[in-house]
Amino acid sequence: MNHERALQPKLVMENEDILAILEAADEIIGRAGRAMLTKLLKGSKDKKLLSLELDRVRRYGHYSCLTLEQIAARVDWMIENDFLSIEYQGDMPLLYFTDRGWIVEREQQGSRLLQEWSQWLEEGRSAGELDMLYLKDRNRGMILLFLEKVARSRDKRFIPYLEQWKLVDYRKIREAIDQVVRYLEQPEEFAGEALQLEGAPRDWEADWKNALDSKAEDERLKCWDCGNRFIWTVKEQGHYRLQGWEPPKRCPACREKKWLRRNGIMDDEF
Repeated sequence: MNHERALQPKLVMENEDILAILEAADEIIGRAGRAMLTKLLKGSKDKKLLSLELDRVRRYGHYSCLTLEQIAARVDWMIENDFLSIEYQGDMPLLYFTDRGWIVEREQQGSRLLQEWSQWLEEGRSAGELDMLYLKDRNRGMILLFLEKVARSRDKRFIPYLEQWKLVDYRKIREAIDQVVRYLEQPEEFAGEALQLEGAPRDWEADWKNALDSKAEDERLKCWDCGNRFIWTVKEQGHYRLQGWEPPKRCPACREKKWLRRNGIMDDEF
């Protein structure tokens, strides 16, 4: 199987693919693993998938034209390249965002929320008919990033939505909403620099671009046993991530010695 995979052309992933898979993964983070994400992207009628109502999410069937094997290869690429990680809950391998993946998805979530609000404005929906509880208990960094996006829009029509939201959220978010409202109420020529909210991720635009575009590199690690530095190659990193393993703590030579001792092939004095 590994030999067959090695003979296949190298998979090329565009940014559009990365964003789509991260958006789909957001629906199952901490709840399911690679197989479920693959089925979601395929548009499967799997009973468990349907019971979780994953057929209602926006990226359901995004790769309907591909085979499950082709989609699984894309999901594995996301793990190997540090956008998603595997963590075990008992014997169950579940998917989570890595720091890199979350930086990308966080910005994407903020943009989706802003697009949703803009669509509501176009549809003429009033603040009174909106239930803003859907924004409560979301990741605070992402919510503050979204509020900064609202401020940057300079669109005063968002103020009633903000006031409606303020009725249902916690004090810290209410204070941030007040800052955005005051910013939007200023004449544009007096607004000055873009609003920066306390607790919001700094330089999130640059971080988003860097996280999306950066390439994996070999890493130099220090061995816990002998203290020597060793190279952890990009290929090895991908293999470890697919297994859900932590980075190696020992160099290859010390790993081999440990294996030999554990299997009684070499004694401790060697």
